[in-house]
Amino acid sequence: MTREQYILATQQNSLPRTEHPQFYPVGIYGWRKRCLYFFVLLLLVTMIVNLAMTVWILKVMNFTVDGMGNLRVTKKGIRLEGISEFLLPLYVKEIHSRKDSPLVLQSDRNVTVNARNHMGQLTGQLTVGADAVEALCKRFEVRASEGGKVLFSADEDEIVIGADRLKVTGTEGAVFGHSVETPHIRAEPSQDLKLESPTRSLVMEAPRGVQVNAAAGDLKATCRKELHLQSTEGEIFLNADTIRLGNLPVGSFSSSSSSSPSSSAPRQTIYELCVCPNGKLYLSPAGAGSTCQSSSNICLWS
Repeated sequence: MTREQYILATQQNSLPRTEHPQFYPVGIYGWRKRCLYFFVLLLLVTMIVNLAMTVWILKVMNFTVDGMGNLRVTKKGIRLEGISEFLLPLYVKEIHSRKDSPLVLQSDRNVTVNARNHMGQLTGQLTVGADAVEALCKRFEVRASEGGKVLFSADEDEIVIGADRLKVTGTEGAVFGHSVETPHIRAEPSQDLKLESPTRSLVMEAPRGVQVNAAAGDLKATCRKELHLQSTEGEIFLNADTIRLGNLPVGSFSSSSSSSPSSSAPRQTIYELCVCPNGKLYLSPAGAGSTCQSSSNICLWS
C-alpha cells in the first residue's frame, strides 16, 4: 500500500457519518426583508416627490429655453418684463425700457445711481430722495431732445442757461447775490418790470450803452437823496414836447413900475428860468429886463 492510499483510507474512516443531512436557505427573510422593502418604497416615494417638485418649480418659475419667468436671455443682453425687485446692487452697462412703455425706478428710501472709473473710484452720483434730488459730478448738463442743445449746465466756475427764454414766475421774483450778465431783460406782456436792490445799490453797466425803453407807458426814476445825470464826453439831450421842472424855488424881485397901484389891469405872471454858477435852477418873475441878476441872492442860499 502506498502512502497516498493510506492517507485517503484514514481520512474516510475519520469523517462522521450522518443519516439525515441539514440544508441552509440562501436569501433575506424575516424582518430584514421587510426593512429592505420599506426602504425601497421610501426611495420610490422620495423620487416621485422630487420629480413632482421639479415639475412644479419649472411651472411656477416659467422656465423656458429662452430664460426664466420675466427674465429673457437674448442676443443683446437680458430682458426683464413686468416689475422686478433687486435686493443687492445691480451692475449694468445700459438700462432702457421698451418703446411703448416708460422706465420706472422705485425704492422705499431713495434711488442712487453711481458711476465709477476703471479703478473703482466714484466719478458721478445721482440720488433721488424724499427731500431732494442731488447730483455729484464735475459738470451737470441738461440737453434738448432735438439737436442736443445745452439748456442748462453747471460746474464749479459758472452756471450756463442756454434756453432761448428764461421765465421766472415766482411772486418774489429772482434774487441774485452777485452780478448778472444778460443782453436783454423783459417783463411779460401787461406786466411791470422792476429791478430792485433793497439794501444796496443797483448798477447797470455796458461798454456800448444802456437803453431803457418804455414803448407804451411811463419811465420813472425815483430816489431818496440825489439823482445824477452825468456824461463825461457827450451831452445830456432832453427831447420832448413839454419839459417840466417841478418844485423849483422862486426868487423875489421888486420894482416901482411893477408895484404901481395905477396898473390895475390883470396880467399873467411870467417867470424866467435862471441858472446859478453851481448849476442850480430857479424861477424868477420876469420884468422889463432880466431879473436873474437882481434875484441872484437865492444862489447864496444853496
